[in-house]
Amino acid sequence: MANALFIPLSWGYKLGVAIRHMLFNQHILPSFSVPVPTICVGNLAVGGTGKTPMTEYLVQLMLDNGYHPAVLSRGYKRATRGFRLADARATVETIGDEAVQMHRKFPDVPIAVCENRVRGVRQLKRQFENLDVVILDDALQHRAIRCGFTILLTPYDHLYIDDHMLPWGTLRDLPSRALKADAVVVTKCPENMQPIDMRVVDNRLHLPTYQQLHFAGISYATMEQEGTPLVLCGIAQPQYLMDYVLKHYPNAELMSYRDHYQYTPKDIDAIFARAQGFDFVLTTEKDMQRLRTTSLVARLQQQGKRLIALPIRQQFYTPKETFDRQVLTYVRENCRR
Repeated sequence: MANALFIPLSWGYKLGVAIRHMLFNQHILPSFSVPVPTICVGNLAVGGTGKTPMTEYLVQLMLDNGYHPAVLSRGYKRATRGFRLADARATVETIGDEAVQMHRKFPDVPIAVCENRVRGVRQLKRQFENLDVVILDDALQHRAIRCGFTILLTPYDHLYIDDHMLPWGTLRDLPSRALKADAVVVTKCPENMQPIDMRVVDNRLHLPTYQQLHFAGISYATMEQEGTPLVLCGIAQPQYLMDYVLKHYPNAELMSYRDHYQYTPKDIDAIFARAQGFDFVLTTEKDMQRLRTTSLVARLQQQGKRLIALPIRQQFYTPKETFDRQVLTYVRENCRR
């Protein structure tokens, strides 16, 4: 019955999205170019597809090849508006948890947030004259900016071709928008993925010849902590994290909140009470940015327990050199230094 109610709402939402794209395509709504190469990391659905690990991978790729990158996102669930540049005073409230996480990892790379991507890129270029490339985190739906290179992410177990528009499914954009991508990366692939599995996905997506298809997964840091953890997270799809943790800690238990959850003092009390039956608390890097300003860390330390963030990184199952070469070719050919 619920699905029957969602279907007409989904059609209405799809129509609204299609009209918006038509207005941009007909130049009724304006779009702008910016004076620096741009790489868009995006998806068609709501929820986690691995945009942050991919963005961090691209930052490191640029640094390793001698470029000066910057990252621009909207700063999801921040309490501020306008352009904000990450600095030592930046918090989850001022720039969002993902931007704080990336700033801590790459303190010398400009990390900024701005809901207006055109204005944000132009501001970055004004402040950093030697900027070579701006990586736009979650900007596929931001039609006001003309991105130079677009990477579309779609999870292996929920490909966009198997999904429906909101609220029937999780798609926030038209499946046909996938044709605008230069590269499609199937993310969160299983570790034991075989070539035949890749061919099945390749045949099902049936990408045009100008698009390159890549397969990737999430690689977690090796855990050496002894004992049994309470796994605490506020992310879109915690099952990937738990699948990894349970391989190393079969008695681990999960305490999960919604994505980008802002922990309240009452939540911290509940987490601390639940943690009494465990040796340590394991969380994600993103959650750590929101938890480090709460009392949880100090309260656990008083009992000799630790709150540990589990680092993750992007891992390619198809040759990463092919992906790297595609991205670097775009940057090299469009860099004006």
